[in-house]
Amino acid sequence: MKWVTLVAVAGLFLAGGESVTHAAEPAPASRMSFWDTPRRGANFFNEVESRDRLRAAREAGLEWVRLVPDKWKGAGRDFLIGDAGDFQGLVPRDLAHLERVLDWAHAEGVPIVMGMLNLPGARWVQKNDGKQDYRLWNEERYQEQAAAFWKELASKLKDHPAVVAYNPLNEPHPAREAGHDDANAEGFPAWLEAHRGTTADLDLFYARIVRAIRQVDPHTPVLVEGYGHGSVKGLTYLSPVDDPAVLYSFHFYDPWQYTSRKANKGRYAYADKMPEYWDGPAEKWERDALAKKMVPVAEWAKTHGVPTNRIVAAEFGCDRGAPGAREYLEDIVTTLNSRGWHWAFYSFREDAWDRMDYEVGTGGLGAAYWEAVDRGETPARPWKDNPLWRVLQGGLKAER
Repeated sequence: MKWVTLVAVAGLFLAGGESVTHAAEPAPASRMSFWDTPRRGANFFNEVESRDRLRAAREAGLEWVRLVPDKWKGAGRDFLIGDAGDFQGLVPRDLAHLERVLDWAHAEGVPIVMGMLNLPGARWVQKNDGKQDYRLWNEERYQEQAAAFWKELASKLKDHPAVVAYNPLNEPHPAREAGHDDANAEGFPAWLEAHRGTTADLDLFYARIVRAIRQVDPHTPVLVEGYGHGSVKGLTYLSPVDDPAVLYSFHFYDPWQYTSRKANKGRYAYADKMPEYWDGPAEKWERDALAKKMVPVAEWAKTHGVPTNRIVAAEFGCDRGAPGAREYLEDIVTTLNSRGWHWAFYSFREDAWDRMDYEVGTGGLGAAYWEAVDRGETPARPWKDNPLWRVLQGGLKAER
């Protein structure tokens, strides 16, 4: 699809003025049509969302944004939910703020996939004193509360013109409590077999969530992720949901020892100095090797008859200072585009964390920046043209 066509598509979402009235605008007959063409975007995991950032996203050529609001300050402990330990209904003040942000997105022509880091019984670890919360995967009452949450939220957002999909839960990992953090772990298949038909079964979980959403919203697509924090292998253990408007997602930060600054510690560089991997010894990591790591997704889709345009690489990226980061990002973007899958890099101008803010480039932010942060300020980052950002820009604009 030509770039001029992207501008025309964005115009479908555009509304002028500082405020947007969407209540009178009917939902489309099927929002799945948005996903018929490969869509390229980014993730927004910010503490404070702004219309300026959404405008910048549109100007950068992002075709969609995966938005999670859980870091926003809410009226209670958990934004929108109130209390993830006892969901009693959406928090009105939080919902009003979310709708305001969605109005900005609509006004700026930015389609939104609405996701959550928290659910009842599954408070996000960074909002839970660093502790994993497994109640959702162990207790039926939290499964019921999670379904009630999404039913109510869908009833409020089903007519909002900015929303193009719901993402029920970021990176589910019910097997982690048993020590299987990765779906590639040796003991994971046995764990899964033992937990089929229980509250830890993602097939049953997604069937329940989609069913709850469809009671109030028959149109909006639902984007689901597999086991092992949404990994490639984790997706292959899912069965497709019995619903025509479902998208299937995976996240790609492989190998983690390279892409994570904390794990890398200066030891690895793409592509010649890389760590051992879960399916074998170290190898020369080049484009063909990265593509090979994604083959299980393509094979799973073929086996289950899932069309190419229903597969989403909903997160990918690496530390911007990692040696070879430009080449790594370029090889991933090229691979995803060649597959015709939708994608969203992590992340676009995240306010609380800079290591995957690719517009900064590979260098540090300087002492003055961090001194300002320590004073409680929000200093401007030195966004500029640089090789990392050029890779993503090129990927966004590449031919379909």
